[in-house]
Amino acid sequence: MKYYASDNNSGAHPDVLKAVLAANEGNVGSYGSDPYTRKAEDLFKQMFGADTRAYFVFLGTAANVLALKASLKPHEGVICASCGHINTDECGAIESVGRKIFPVPHQNGKIRPSDCAEYFRHDAGAHRVLPRIVSITQSTELGILYSNDEVRALSEFCREHKLYLHMDGARIANAAAALGQDFRAITKDLGVDIMSFGGTKNGLMFGEAVLVFNPALAQDFDFYRKQGMQLGSKMRYISAQFITYLESGLWLKNATQANAMAKLLAEKMQAMPGVKITTPVQVNAVFARVPEQAAQKLLRDFSIAMWDEGPDATEPLVKGPELRFMTSFNTTREDIEELAAALSKAL
Repeated sequence: MKYYASDNNSGAHPDVLKAVLAANEGNVGSYGSDPYTRKAEDLFKQMFGADTRAYFVFLGTAANVLALKASLKPHEGVICASCGHINTDECGAIESVGRKIFPVPHQNGKIRPSDCAEYFRHDAGAHRVLPRIVSITQSTELGILYSNDEVRALSEFCREHKLYLHMDGARIANAAAALGQDFRAITKDLGVDIMSFGGTKNGLMFGEAVLVFNPALAQDFDFYRKQGMQLGSKMRYISAQFITYLESGLWLKNATQANAMAKLLAEKMQAMPGVKITTPVQVNAVFARVPEQAAQKLLRDFSIAMWDEGPDATEPLVKGPELRFMTSFNTTREDIEELAAALSKAL
């Protein structure tokens, strides 16, 4: 079986494994009081500014939940796209800690200030949960990029309504590589207050970071992380990965490769009769409708996400499911050639 259902299917980059092995030598302080964690924190400060606070956790869901919990009181909630990961794929994790989600319509996973405005038309006093933060995903769940102007517009909306802006950056490396900009330029400089900084989908073994840019949100984060069971006693194994990932530019190399392989796959699909690419290919995701019988043949040998099982009423000529193909840092040109050949044969 060949795996394209998720970029989580890939292994860890060899350089990351070497970093973990190197960090295994000797004894160091626990719970983050080790030289690896201090160095990784300093690297984030160099990239985002001296006032940035970095908190390492094990999981992306934990990063999102802790970032939002730190930003919300019990009577406050989060606005996000209805397809947002926190709303659809985290099993109500943020709601399980008593924080409400306000889902809004989206365009390929992106939301605009006008989508959020409905929650500010009426003041119900103490009778309703109050929106306090807007959460966006870069790149979105549909593989689409927010432009800097779009993020800035949301940030300005948040300031106007006294909200915070959170960014789910599970694939922030793919976004930065595609936009040709550094991390700070597409996050903190645009007004993001707090973000989940992903690494697992782009070559780490495990580990994510919560980056806090707004000092007000860092006040009790150490306690939230401990209560959330994400304060690793041997944190050096997460931190060491981030040192290699950031210091050597591995994040960019990995993301660039993944993005390029998705574009190559899309180019090959565009020449295939009966296949309809449904969203622009901007990062490492390709969404395409494939005729039913061909899709079933392909799924015998390839693990691919079934995004939408039904036919698309707006595309009557493509009577098949929508599949999501995810490429990874270790996807090669030969892999894409093999996948494309299999799809062509199935068609």
